[in-house]
Amino acid sequence: MFGRKKEAPSAQDVVDQQVAEAEARNAAIGKGAPTPKRSTQVAARKRPLVPEDRKASKAAERTAAADQRLKMRRAMDTGDEKFLPVRDKGPQKRFARDYVDARFSLGEYLMFGALVFVVISLLVPASSEQMIYVLGGFWVMFLAVFVDVFILSRKLKTRLSQKFGEVERGTVWYGSMRSLQFRRLRLPKPQVKRGEFPA
Repeated sequence: MFGRKKEAPSAQDVVDQQVAEAEARNAAIGKGAPTPKRSTQVAARKRPLVPEDRKASKAAERTAAADQRLKMRRAMDTGDEKFLPVRDKGPQKRFARDYVDARFSLGEYLMFGALVFVVISLLVPASSEQMIYVLGGFWVMFLAVFVDVFILSRKLKTRLSQKFGEVERGTVWYGSMRSLQFRRLRLPKPQVKRGEFPA
């Protein structure tokens, strides 16, 4: 009661105690290295806006672009999803390609039919009666291709809905346009034989 008052700790003692506690916490965590200075961190993040050696930089960019094109070309042959263009990526696009490549499509031969029609129209006079039959035959072929593509699009949409639930926008159109290309000229190249429809 009448005893001597305890002295309040000085500011320096408080600071020393806080520093000691912080060091003890860091030792418990196992930091293992001092925190780098802010100036050191900023200097490490700095990168020049313009590279010092522009020729070397451009050469490296050209090499990287050529390497990317080569990988994309190989992917077109093998169907590797990683390096395919965005237009051809995705499981639904893959399914559409395999489904189209597995079936026989009249549209494959539309361009050949058009070429034959052009050659015949150059040989046969426009006013002759034979030209009417040639023109009629071309329109019959065009109508048959249209019907075939329409049937393909309906079947493909049904199969995509059954497998994936929801059909991505543009996938049916993607498959329909692929069916109009000659099989050997399709890119990415067909990965299935005719009749090997995807499950």
